[in-house]
Parts: sequence; structure tokens; C-alpha cells
Amino acid sequence: MKKLSLLPLIAILMACETSDQNIDYTDWSHYGGPEDGSRYSALEQITADNVSTLQVAWTYQTGDATERSQIQCQPIVKNGILYGSTPRLNIFALDAASGTELWRFDPFEVLGGENSWAGTNRGVSYWEDGDQKRILFGAGNWLMSVDAITGEPDLAFGEGGKVDLRKGLDTDREDFLIVANAPGVVYGDLLIIGMRLSEGLDAAPGHIRAYDIRTGERKWIFHTIPHEGEKGYVTWDPDYIQQIGGANNWAGMTVDHARGIVFVPTGSATYDFYGGYRHGDNLYANSLLALNAKTGERIWHFQGVHHDVWDRDFPANPNLIRIQKGGEWIDAVAQISKQGYTYVFERETGEPIWPIVETPVTQSTLPGEKTSPTQPIPSLPEPFMKMVFEEKDILNLRPEWEADIREQLGDALMGDTWLPPHADKPVVLFPGMDGGAEWGGAAFDPETQLFYVNANQIPWVIAMTPNAKFENVGQAIYTNYCGNCHGLERKGNPPAIPSLLGISEKYTYDSLDVLLRKGRGAMPAFDYLKTEERKVLLEYLLGNEVAEGDKQEMSTENSLLYPRYYMDGYKKLTTAEGLYGSNPPWGLLTAIDLKTGLRKWQIPLGKIDSLTAQGFALTGTENYGGPVVTKGGVLFIAATKDEKIRAFDKLTGKKLWEAKLPAAGHATPAVYEQNGRQFLVIACGGGKGTKSGDTYVAFALPE
Repeated sequence: MKKLSLLPLIAILMACETSDQNIDYTDWSHYGGPEDGSRYSALEQITADNVSTLQVAWTYQTGDATERSQIQCQPIVKNGILYGSTPRLNIFALDAASGTELWRFDPFEVLGGENSWAGTNRGVSYWEDGDQKRILFGAGNWLMSVDAITGEPDLAFGEGGKVDLRKGLDTDREDFLIVANAPGVVYGDLLIIGMRLSEGLDAAPGHIRAYDIRTGERKWIFHTIPHEGEKGYVTWDPDYIQQIGGANNWAGMTVDHARGIVFVPTGSATYDFYGGYRHGDNLYANSLLALNAKTGERIWHFQGVHHDVWDRDFPANPNLIRIQKGGEWIDAVAQISKQGYTYVFERETGEPIWPIVETPVTQSTLPGEKTSPTQPIPSLPEPFMKMVFEEKDILNLRPEWEADIREQLGDALMGDTWLPPHADKPVVLFPGMDGGAEWGGAAFDPETQLFYVNANQIPWVIAMTPNAKFENVGQAIYTNYCGNCHGLERKGNPPAIPSLLGISEKYTYDSLDVLLRKGRGAMPAFDYLKTEERKVLLEYLLGNEVAEGDKQEMSTENSLLYPRYYMDGYKKLTTAEGLYGSNPPWGLLTAIDLKTGLRKWQIPLGKIDSLTAQGFALTGTENYGGPVVTKGGVLFIAATKDEKIRAFDKLTGKKLWEAKLPAAGHATPAVYEQNGRQFLVIACGGGKGTKSGDTYVAFALPE
């Protein structure tokens, strides 16, 4: 009798054990939907045939929108309860079928004081163990925990229900600007979390930390800016590494629970646009990290941008995907980028699924700067947008618009994705600072292995200016803390970023001091500034003479706080009417077949009614927020500035349905089922240059 080998059976069992077969794709209990971050739902009540009959099932109005406020939250649904956040970062629980409020928690009742600026909140995390159920979330620099059933703070967590994220960073300072904007990920009894930071040289190091969900105790830390003796330390300038910040995770993370790996994308190191103090590749900035979720130990990493001077953070949590390539099934992780590429790796080893080639790129000529001679370019998947802006791409829909853009560009440098900032000439950055891809993330369909990414295809302009520290102390402080957003001439970028010219007509010294310390809307609180710095900054903004004593004190400050060159404000290239300076489409939605790495379809995303009325083809719009895809054959996405949510055929990209929202849905939808009915819900918070809103809208088929 022939003896049968057990090896094939063992291999099959092992493959099933380590693949994603046990993930519940009908739930929406994580940031990104299922725990794999796929933004995929196996629900199929709503189909390509009936999606056109969707109607509003319920709305929930939070009532706390303010000027320039936003809701970037992707809600989660667990045990029939929907959890989300409001513009002013109240956390709420709703009956997922009716939208009826069950509880609402104002974190500032625990934190004390008025509801000052705490940034955005893109979602919450859920944890349970038996009868214990918790919602964990960020409010400014605080990580907080509340009972998921009652909304009462968990007083056993940290200090009375809260943990201060400014502490426990293994540094001597605790006065950083920190915002816990993306929800942490749960692994067992750990919450692993990153943070948003300042983008100046005052920034905290962006280390990744894990906290005990029961106690709030820090359990491990991974130094994204390595300490001496740690791997990666030699990729920095040792004279300054201890004073460099950033390399942080603000985009969220994804956990492979079967393997115990947390995948963490990071952003750039500071100062974002001038790296004269950080010679080298700067690990682990701009990297996808694979860490042991239990201990925080590095398993592997990939750096997408060496020595970043373009602000090309990895912008979204990665997708855990299972693809078939060459007849073999591979458990992979896919990471989208601002630079228009998707990077795909085998999960356990970090081996690229398609070759990634170190390619020579243009070098910087800025004094003191040393950029990387090469950058890693993936051979596949195909880019999900155009990769260069050339003279032929200048907006030419009307002669007067073209003339406007050409005049603005002057002698600007263009035509190269990797053009570094220049000392004397503006540089067109394309893809721009907001991508390419953004924080809404991508969606993956395990049935078809199609991967969906929305992108901005908009040129930005970078101009550099020398440090003014020793000529004007007030201007130097303003430049370091405010110049990136409001520009060195204080003109802002209305309507999203207001001008600061003539601010003395609106504020007194005391009222402006309150605004600086507490923040408002999208403006962060600068309560971490030293008193002397804030005093000089206030006098400069109000047009007052700075006292000689204050000048002397500031001139003795550590010169590292002031880069040799500054970027002159975040500037999209636009006409006087606000149209983008490139030929459309300006917003894109792309499907990529991950069996081959090739694009399957690509369409403009969004509409500008005034241009359509003039007979122009669909242009797409700037977009923030991501897609979700369903087994029912439908891809849903809001994201666009035209205040619409849309449904597309997932196989062809054909538009099947759209609905007007009360404000722009700059968030990613959630899809779930309750009481036998499938729902689609989107946060309509507006912002990003559109009117602010405070409503969650749920859609469903007619009952």
C-alpha cells in the first residue's frame, strides 16, 4: 500500500492559517473597515442594478460646526452601534439602524478648560474583553478611553481616563505640538498609535508607542529616529540627530493579527523642505515599517523617499491584500503614496512583489543641502496619475487662464518629479503636497483583486528663502512656526488659510495671545512656545517694535531651530478664479489589477458645475477621503469638493448613482448591515476651502 505524504496537507493548512480567510468582511469595526484595512464589504444587498434607488435613511446633526471646521472621521460599527466624532471632537454612539443618539462624550469635560484646538480626529478604536468594552481615541495630545456602552470615561486608564502623548517619548522635552489624529490599532490588550506633529525643527520625534488598554501604561516604543547604537542611526548626521523631529505616523496603521505584525507608514523628518541638518537617508522617515506588534521590534522596513525634501509622507494606512501572481497566492501589503506610486510587498519578508529600482534623480544646489543620488521607483503597479508637469500641461482651457498661470510661473523649474527645492527659482512640485494619494486610503476587492485609489492631480509651487533670523528676530520666529501655512508675506491661501495682513484691526495683543495659545479651527495651539518666543511673535504680527532685550534673548537661542532656508508657504498653482494651473482632470479615480499591476480603468472624479455649463469636459475636483468597495459590485466614494457622494460600477468605472450632501464628505464612508438592511454612511464636515458642516448621512434602499 502506497504511503501518503502529509506535507501537501500541512502546507494547505498553514496557508489557510496565515491568510486572511477568517476576516469578517461584513463588519465595519476598524479604521479601514475590516481589520485588514481593505475598505471592502462582503454585503451585496445594494447592487449595481438597484444602487440608483438609494435614499436617505437617517441623518445625525452634531450641532458643533465652526468656521473652517471639518469632520474627517470614518465611523466604525460594532454590535449594532455606530461610533464617530464631531467637529469639536465629541465622541458619540448611535443606534446604527436609526441614527438615534445613545450617548455623547465631550473630552474637554475630563481635560478641563474650554474646548480649545485639538486638531482633527479620523476615527476611533474598539476593544472588548468579556463584559469590558472600550472606545479609545485621540483629542489633541491626549489618548483617552471611554466605556463603549455608556460613554463614561474609563478612570483606570492612565491618569483619570487619559494619557498625555507628550510624555514617554524618551526625550528631555514634554512641550511639543502633538495631535493624535488617526485612531490607533488594537492588538490583544495593546493600543498601538502614532501622532501628527509640527513640521518645523521644533517637532517631536515621531516614535511609535504601544499602550496597555487596561491601564494606559506604555508597553513599548520604536524609535523612528534611531538612538545611538540602533539600526538606522548611521543614516543621520550625528551632530544634530537628537534635535530632529518628525518621521511620524499620522496616517494610521494596519495589523496582521495572524502573524502579529503591525504595518506602520511614516512621514518626513523636519525641517520638511531643507535637510541641511540631517545629511543621509534618514531612516525611518518616509518608510513602511513592519514591527512585531507585541514587542515593537523591527522585522523589516522599506523607505519610499530617501532624505525627503518634498513633504512626501506615506499618507494612509496600508491594505493587507491576497493576490495571485504567476499562479501563486501571495499574502501582501500594499502602500499608496503621495508620489503617485503603489508599493507592494510580501508581508513576512518585505520582498517587493515587483522590482523596485533605485533610479538616479536630480540633485539639490541649495547651500548645505545633500539630497540622495537615487530614489526607489516601482516597476509595477502602474502609477495612478501623471508623474510630471511640463509646459504642455499648463492650463489652456481659456487664453486668459493660461496667461495668468504662465505669468505666475515665470522662470519656475518644472518637468521633473524629483526636482528639489531651489535657492533662486520656484519649483513646480508634481505630484503636489496633498498627493497623489491622500489620507482617505485605498480599497481592495479580494474577489477581483482590483485596487482602487483616488488622487489629486494638482501642481504646487515651492519657493525657498534664506533665514532672516539675524535681520529680523520676529520674522524668523513667524517663519519657523507660521510661514509654511500663511506664507512669508503673511498673505495666506484663502479661503482655506486666511491672510494675516492687517490682523491688528481684528485682535488686540491679549486676544491674539489667546488665539496663539488655544488655536482655532485648523490652526493649531501654540501653547508649547516659550513665553519669550510668543511675545516676540505677537509684536511682529501686530506690527509693533520688538524690545531690544527680547531680540538679544532670542538671538542666543539654539540656531538649529531656524533652518538656513525656509519654504515660502503651501501654495497650489491656481488662477485668480481658483482653477488649478494644470490641464484637467484634477481629481482621478483609478482601478489597478493587482494580478498584473496594470491599470484597468481611470476616470475623472468630481465635477465643477460652472465649467460643465460652459461645455468643458468633466474635470474632476480636489478630493480628500477614500473609497469603499462591495461584493455587490459597487464602489462608493464622496471626497470631492462638489459636495457629492457617488457610486461606480467596480468593474468598469461607470457612474451608477450620485447624491448631494449637506457639506462636502471629506472622509471615507462606512458600509454595514443592521436589522437585515445594508447602510452606507458618510461624514459631511466640509472644510478644505468649502463650507463647514456637522452632519452624518446614512443611505439605504427603500424599505
